[in-house]
Amino acid sequence: MADNSFKVIENFSSDRNCFACGPDNPYGLRMEFKSDGRQVVSCLKVPGYLCGWNHVVHGGIVATICDEIMSWTAIHLLRRIILTRSMEINFRRPLPVDKTVKAVGRVKEQESPRSAVISARLYDQQEQLCAEAAGRFALFTPEAMRRMKILDENIIRDFERHFDQ
Repeated sequence: MADNSFKVIENFSSDRNCFACGPDNPYGLRMEFKSDGRQVVSCLKVPGYLCGWNHVVHGGIVATICDEIMSWTAIHLLRRIILTRSMEINFRRPLPVDKTVKAVGRVKEQESPRSAVISARLYDQQEQLCAEAAGRFALFTPEAMRRMKILDENIIRDFERHFDQ
């Protein structure tokens, strides 16, 4: 039975070419997300051309999935534009390519209005924990991001429209 408490999260950005979540990137992961308001979840299959050895997902791709689930968790649960400050990852067991991977993100702590610690956990098809990460994220208002001039104005406007800011 499906859990109806999870709702699909729409990609708010008109920039649809992100390697991790962009639906228009032919070489990307094309991650999609759902949330129940407490956590963000993504299920995906990593294509075989992104393997390391022996049909195992490359560690850099595992780190990318962790970073992306944590980023979407911060954006959608804290309603801020974010940048990753740091990330620590522990690899528990190999993730096979071309099999379903489940990524789960949660807010561990909002340290201040401008900083949060987010966690990620990746599971294989048997629900075995394969990787876990914690990241510290810088949180920005649209106005702060405009002052810094490091994000395209169209993306900032997309964020404001999506979150009614």
